Amino acid sequence: MTSHQPVPRFRGRPLPFSPGITAATAQRVLLQISRDRGSAALMLIIPCMLMVLLKLMFRDAEESFERVGPQVFGIFPVIVMYLVASVSTLRERTSGTAERLLTLPVQRLDIVFGYSLAFAFLALLQAVLSTLLAIGPLGLDIKGPAYLLMVIAMLGALLGLALGLLVSAFARNEFQAVQFLPAGVLPQFLVCGLFVPRAEMHDALDGLAMLMPMTYAVQAATEAATHEGVTGVFVRDAVLILVCVIGVLVASAATLKR
Repeated sequence: MTSHQPVPRFRGRPLPFSPGITAATAQRVLLQISRDRGSAALMLIIPCMLMVLLKLMFRDAEESFERVGPQVFGIFPVIVMYLVASVSTLRERTSGTAERLLTLPVQRLDIVFGYSLAFAFLALLQAVLSTLLAIGPLGLDIKGPAYLLMVIAMLGALLGLALGLLVSAFARNEFQAVQFLPAGVLPQFLVCGLFVPRAEMHDALDGLAMLMPMTYAVQAATEAATHEGVTGVFVRDAVLILVCVIGVLVASAATLKR
């Protein structure tokens, strides 16, 4: 007799993914990244180095550092995680690993959620290291609790992950994956409010910024730095980023073909 693995269900309905397979996928991804010291350093060390560089740039302009410092928590994780996720996922696509997995009884969401779970763990480490460095040795003064910056850094990293997974479906090689960075991420970087307050932008640019999730990451980080508690604006922006992440992840799952 052949034994069949029971299908995971919720309220009598089969789940669109398997928690066991998702966890196994996440474990495999973490193992691969742990063997790739360059990727691990890029995700965990580079954001901290960028914060140190930012502090040195504004060492004679403390007010500017207090303004810009929190905002980059919504920017650096997006860029760093996008680069790592897009290249890592593209390697799996071009090597045929993703296609071989889909020949097994594996759902598309198992793969996407597995990657998300693995990178979410790395994003948590990245957020903790960056926040402790910023509010500790670098002396970044914020009014709100430090964990709010960690939340924004994690959401930013997940956003970069989602964008990287999606882009990997359209890039033919790693160089093309990096080429998508100026088109998909850098415009958000320019109009998110870091360089010029959105209120001072042209109406067209302000309208464009409202369509880009990095804008809400920067805005939420600013709320965390300038208010003592959790504000309604912070919650709204965090929810909008999370919705965007989920939407892009679902779109990424749709690009995986059996």
